[in-house]
Amino acid sequence: MNKLHFNTFSIFALFVLFQICLSSFAQTKMNINDNWLYLENDTQKLNEAQKASNWTSLNLPHTWNAEDATDLNPGYRRDASWYQKKLNIPQIDKNRVYSLYFEGSNVTTKVYVNGKEAGSHIGGYIGFSIDITNFIKEGNNDIFARVDNSYDIEIIPSQKSDFFIYGGITRDVWLVSKYKNHIENIKITTPEVSAKKASLQVVSSFVNPDNSKDLSLTVTLKNPKGKKVASKTVLVTDRTSTITFENIKNPELWDTEKPNLYRLSAVLSEKNQIKDSISEKVGFRWFEFKDHGPFYLNGKRLLIRGTHRHEEQAGVGAAMSNEQHWADMKSIKEMGANFVRLAHYPQDPEVYRACDELGLLVWDELPWCRGGIGNDVWKTNTKNMLAEIINQNYNHPSIIIWSLGNEINWLPDFPDGDNDKKTNEFLTELNDIAHKMDPTRKTAIRKYYEGSHIVDVFSPSIWSGWYSGSYKSYQKAIDVYKKEYKHFIHAEYGGDSHVGRHSENPITGENVIKAEGWEEAIVQTKVANIAQIGDWSENYIVDLFDWHLHISENDPTFVGNIQWAFKDFATPLRPEDDIPYMNQKGLTDRNGIPKDAYYVFKSYWATAPFAYIESHTWTERQGPENTPRTISVFSNCEKVTFFHNGKSLGEKQKNLSLYPANGLTWDVNFTKGENILVAVGKTKEGKTVSDTLKVNYRFNKNDTAISLQLSSEKLKNGNYLVTAIAVDNNNLRCLDYEASVYFQCLKGGKTLKNQGTPTGSESIRMANGKASIEVIPDGSGNPIEMTALNQSFKGEYLKIPIN
Repeated sequence: MNKLHFNTFSIFALFVLFQICLSSFAQTKMNINDNWLYLENDTQKLNEAQKASNWTSLNLPHTWNAEDATDLNPGYRRDASWYQKKLNIPQIDKNRVYSLYFEGSNVTTKVYVNGKEAGSHIGGYIGFSIDITNFIKEGNNDIFARVDNSYDIEIIPSQKSDFFIYGGITRDVWLVSKYKNHIENIKITTPEVSAKKASLQVVSSFVNPDNSKDLSLTVTLKNPKGKKVASKTVLVTDRTSTITFENIKNPELWDTEKPNLYRLSAVLSEKNQIKDSISEKVGFRWFEFKDHGPFYLNGKRLLIRGTHRHEEQAGVGAAMSNEQHWADMKSIKEMGANFVRLAHYPQDPEVYRACDELGLLVWDELPWCRGGIGNDVWKTNTKNMLAEIINQNYNHPSIIIWSLGNEINWLPDFPDGDNDKKTNEFLTELNDIAHKMDPTRKTAIRKYYEGSHIVDVFSPSIWSGWYSGSYKSYQKAIDVYKKEYKHFIHAEYGGDSHVGRHSENPITGENVIKAEGWEEAIVQTKVANIAQIGDWSENYIVDLFDWHLHISENDPTFVGNIQWAFKDFATPLRPEDDIPYMNQKGLTDRNGIPKDAYYVFKSYWATAPFAYIESHTWTERQGPENTPRTISVFSNCEKVTFFHNGKSLGEKQKNLSLYPANGLTWDVNFTKGENILVAVGKTKEGKTVSDTLKVNYRFNKNDTAISLQLSSEKLKNGNYLVTAIAVDNNNLRCLDYEASVYFQCLKGGKTLKNQGTPTGSESIRMANGKASIEVIPDGSGNPIEMTALNQSFKGEYLKIPIN
């Protein structure tokens, strides 16, 4: 059976199964991501799109900005495109309603079914349904969707935000079928929760076009082990009904260490025949922000240990698979985090499921990011989006905060858009909407001081050691804000680091910058800071994070902080960064591969024992003979023993009150050539873990770089890694050379470019005199021909035989 026949058969079989399901279940939901057509054409006329001949095949999710966002050309495509799908529905039941559910389509979407407009949606990052009941027919149906991410100041987020606004159908699409009488929505709250007992309230809304008088709703609650805890049936006499379960004894609480989830099912019946059913997971928990003090979950103090997450990945942009979403969240949890701020917009439904199941508290954010206050159309769009966010994500126990925006009065898009009075009036309106729709959660905002009194929780801006001042000022900053704000939390701190760049003496700004400041300025041109003058080394960021965690982990009255950001992410505002168009503040690169800083957090937060010698990307070093270097080991073990070339340098006990590395540091007198470093960690239970690092050390310092040397190695995936090394006249690697180098594949293959990763950009600044790029052979068997060049070296050439 050839591939075409197989795909056709598979699609037919799926729809047959879909129809069988119609007769067996009240509600069906089928993923229709596969086999779409795509047209990069901004015409607004459906007939012109239909006549076009240059449609291409693809599967969803998809964005047309997957690579142009991170190529070397300024700007990225902000325009409209079309998507098309043949949707086969062999049989239509007149007693059912059919809809298409888009989990996210950015930014505006208009959907056509069989030549007629079926519906539209304004705003990306949030799901929506298009009712197609009156437009479909039995057999093949033509689905067309026009998606537009054009510049539009009336739709948040502002284009002045520090991230790309990816265009396309960036999340899953589903075909949904329900009986005409069905459950429209359920909202689950837990009015009372304690360790001894809890209550549960379910508010259900219904669609009942025929005004049937014979509807009943049965709600059943099962505990995490699947045992029925409570069940109740009520007659449906209105468009909404409320069922309450009181006195649920000894509830298994949801928390960050044991995220216990109950299962709730709501079944709508008509004359004992099931018409619809919905299943949701439920978490019993309560929380409190103490006035001018810490955070409590289920009556116990919980230090918030957080990070931020942007929804994007190398090679696909925002069109991430569910597996990629889960990989991010698992990595965040494995690091030991218990909190994630979803920046700066609501994210894929799979992310919230992951947070519920993994035990990650969530700050969910309305994408009012910069741009100031807008006109009446802007206000309507913004309020609608907030309502959509709360309605769709209401039942997730992981969510504790609805954020109403970030840096909202920065860089206004509209005249008088930074007017505090007007902004506060609208912010108050949003705050009231959030509390009315959901009185159980807190509202928050970051870095809009004039509105700090309006929301429940406020985050000022503290960028100690990066955009302002020294990281040593961090304790002073949080002490100031703990007193000033009733419910204070610190979101965003950190700095950029370039993978593989290291320094024996990282730039700290001492005697150059004003050490006591910590505020980030909107315009950086008048402010001397580490972001501008620093070396962007991994060492410095390790020290910065280590200090921040040293402070936060030892302050019993601190609520906690949220590091910025978990992964490197793409941004149109940073074309001159070491990797162009990348915000490199991630604890991992854009593919999720950990940098050194990841292990700093892991040493404070993670439970699975590990040891990590700083640094696995620092294996070539130089310095004077008989000059010891301090080596840090980041570990969560109680004790660590360190070895140099087989000789023990002693055992040390981890001590949270010590800095750096909680006291796990050793002075190593490197020998010339290869040095083998081994760290052995031992837990309280006696379990051991180890880490080994080989360092090549030299006593003579390199001279000025005079040329590039190119080499290659074959990777396990069949591609080749081409590496450029800057060398001096003695053929020594120039560990201080940091200029950009430009790669090009002339023949025999193509570079893996536009990825925004350390080996996936044709332009990249060197890290200690080294830069690499992955190259994909073209399959011809001909040699790969590569060049690497910059203004200093003009151009070097490498020919790689294919074997």
